[in-house]
Amino acid sequence: MVRLQHPIGSGFGAASTAEEAIRGIDLSGKTAIVTGGYSGLGRETARVLRAAGAAVIVPARDIARAAAALEGIDVDIQPMDLLDPASIDAFAARFLAGGRPLHILVNSAGIMACPLTRDARGYEAQFATNHLGHFQLTSRLWPALRRADGARVVSVSSWGHHFSPLVFDDPHFDRRDYDRFAAYGQSKTANILFALALDTRGEPDGIRAFSLHPGGIVGTGLEKYLSREELMAAGVLDEAGNPIRDPARNLKTVEQGASTSVWCATSPQLNGLGGLYCENTDIAPLEPDGTAIGWKIGDSVRHAGVMPYAVDPEAAERLWTLSERLVDRA
Repeated sequence: MVRLQHPIGSGFGAASTAEEAIRGIDLSGKTAIVTGGYSGLGRETARVLRAAGAAVIVPARDIARAAAALEGIDVDIQPMDLLDPASIDAFAARFLAGGRPLHILVNSAGIMACPLTRDARGYEAQFATNHLGHFQLTSRLWPALRRADGARVVSVSSWGHHFSPLVFDDPHFDRRDYDRFAAYGQSKTANILFALALDTRGEPDGIRAFSLHPGGIVGTGLEKYLSREELMAAGVLDEAGNPIRDPARNLKTVEQGASTSVWCATSPQLNGLGGLYCENTDIAPLEPDGTAIGWKIGDSVRHAGVMPYAVDPEAAERLWTLSERLVDRA
């Protein structure tokens, strides 16, 4: 097991695009699944993987919407809802029945800073969607990942993991006041811890896992629960309400934001590595101010790196155990 949570000098940067990250890589004969693959970063990731030769499957809750968004891109759209455990199992069963190996799984779908919502199990929606749904999906697809004899699982996390560690004794806000940013933050921390624990389990079978921050990208729909005033205060919209694009401050286009996902999924520079958190199309450093509290959205344009609590092996194992219990209870 080799892990080095610091940049490797990939030759890419914050302004790199997904097309640049995959240039020269041939994915012919490979199969990829991209959740959230019909909007924003997920759509660009699916498009670029398909253009490189991969057969791409996009699970979607709204098939008609996905078909419209992906018109002109040759992908296979299949029904699945990350908040519906039965639909996750059904999707995975259909895929496994075909006997195909799965070379790339990009867990890109997510929600952010929504009002308190619970799924049918009573689980808080951000944790359930962003983490538990992907945990269940990855677990069910494990035989296909093993069959690939060299697979990668990529979890799209966020700088927002700075907002909160995982609160193990109350992940669903049953006994504490709900804070939409803390809920988002712990779900994104979970994405990073999941990649760490997954890589530990998958390495013997050639399955490597990575997590990442794509950057701040306005206009993907992820920000739909944030007001214009909040976005302006965060420094991602100008006074006219237009998105600010400045890769040096992590304010990116969709094409730039998808670069790190695609790099994590395909780059030979990551061969032999895993369990790492990446940003700006490279491995991220540890957050130098890892003890800071009171992070705000706007801090993401000034601070980079991963919080130490998000790459703690003991926390990763604890999350895995909790996730198994919560999924099995469904």
